Amino acid sequence: MFTEVKSALQKPTRKYTYREVDESEVVSALEDIFVIRPQTLRNICKHFVDELTLGLKEDGHTLKMIPSYVTRRPTGKETGSYLALDLGGTNFRVCEVYLEGDSKVRLTQKKFTIPDYAKCGQSDVLFDFLADSVLTFITENNIPTESDIPLGFTFSFPVDQTAIDKGYLMVWTKGFDCKDTINKDVVALLNEALARKNVKVHVTALVNDTVGTLMSHAYYDPGTFVGVILGTGTNAAYVEKVSAIPKWKGGPVESGEMIINCEWGAFDNERVVLPFNKYDQKMDEESTNPGQQTFEKMISGMYLGEIVRQVIVELIQRRILFGGISSPEIETPYKFETAYMSRIERDHTSDLLDTKMVLQELLNIPYPAPRDRRIVRRICELVATRAARLSAVGVAAVVTKMERVNDGCTVAIDGSVYEHYPHFGNRMKDALHELLGMFEENVNIVLGKDGSSVGAGVIAALA
Repeated sequence: MFTEVKSALQKPTRKYTYREVDESEVVSALEDIFVIRPQTLRNICKHFVDELTLGLKEDGHTLKMIPSYVTRRPTGKETGSYLALDLGGTNFRVCEVYLEGDSKVRLTQKKFTIPDYAKCGQSDVLFDFLADSVLTFITENNIPTESDIPLGFTFSFPVDQTAIDKGYLMVWTKGFDCKDTINKDVVALLNEALARKNVKVHVTALVNDTVGTLMSHAYYDPGTFVGVILGTGTNAAYVEKVSAIPKWKGGPVESGEMIINCEWGAFDNERVVLPFNKYDQKMDEESTNPGQQTFEKMISGMYLGEIVRQVIVELIQRRILFGGISSPEIETPYKFETAYMSRIERDHTSDLLDTKMVLQELLNIPYPAPRDRRIVRRICELVATRAARLSAVGVAAVVTKMERVNDGCTVAIDGSVYEHYPHFGNRMKDALHELLGMFEENVNIVLGKDGSSVGAGVIAALA
């Protein structure tokens, strides 16, 4: 029977009746597809380190390894008031960052939801929306504008950065698709929009959110050498020796170090080592950027719920789940949100009543039997655990590349998946132990909340 179930999950040939397939055999077949063994983790990590090194050598490789032009970390003694804009996902934040010195920060912020028409329209529509939001924030908080206010712009998309305040968009990710923005300087686009709206603000620093997270936490903890985002999307930045960046042509750097924006979401786009299965493949084919951001699609909040949905839909089609009864909601791409996974994994009731509520009330499944709820919960666990373990591979690879496995360092992680998804951090630590052994204790993983926003203010201060 187990062989038949596994075949059913891998080859869409035979129809199964609802009562024919045992729950444990369905789960075992899914575990074969999603569980990553320790040796596979180590193989992926080795390839990851090689790719990091290649990206530093020259442009044109999968990992872009972009110099951030941030060449020194804060001391914690910097002071002053700065604006920060944080564009990196569904929500756009405008903040006032007040650095008090002594590693203390005060933050005032307001969130704005970016409408779909701005995410996928002309570039001036998006940047005018950002400028209007800045004006709203300044007005509501009575911020004086006698002279231009310095602003750090956190822009969490791949850019070819050529100066601290200049960067050209390489590609959109995370559902954005303003095509006329490609190869344009996003700092200039924002400054032009601010001028059109008569907003007395000037962008002084372009910041990737991972760089911001690193810099923000370094303001509190000078041992911070890595910043990671695990949210709607994912990325990492770390402190590299300038001598280890052969492609750097910007001349001598006084500090001897440069923060590198890895753009690790594109890792293994060639599909050499990642366990990219048929559910990942279907999700990828139906995405706005097929063939791109392979690593991101396996670990980030934008895609995890969709992978779960793909599994559920196939099990319904095979009459393994819900008696073969589907719903318009479960058939709609991205309707099964990663937040639903989080809620289901937090459901510790004996009959999984909260899981039943998610399936019935949010996804309109008429009657999910207890057996079906258990299978759905296990699917969520498998997809999320794989994401956490792959995230740990990225962290281990970066720390290994920096040669800080023995000396240790702090890794600041921001983002909704790391902060809110149950057990995600512990699953990462388990995988790090498998990868680094006893040296895992040297890698201090901490939450760097609001890091990208505070970091933009810190970098504006240093700029």
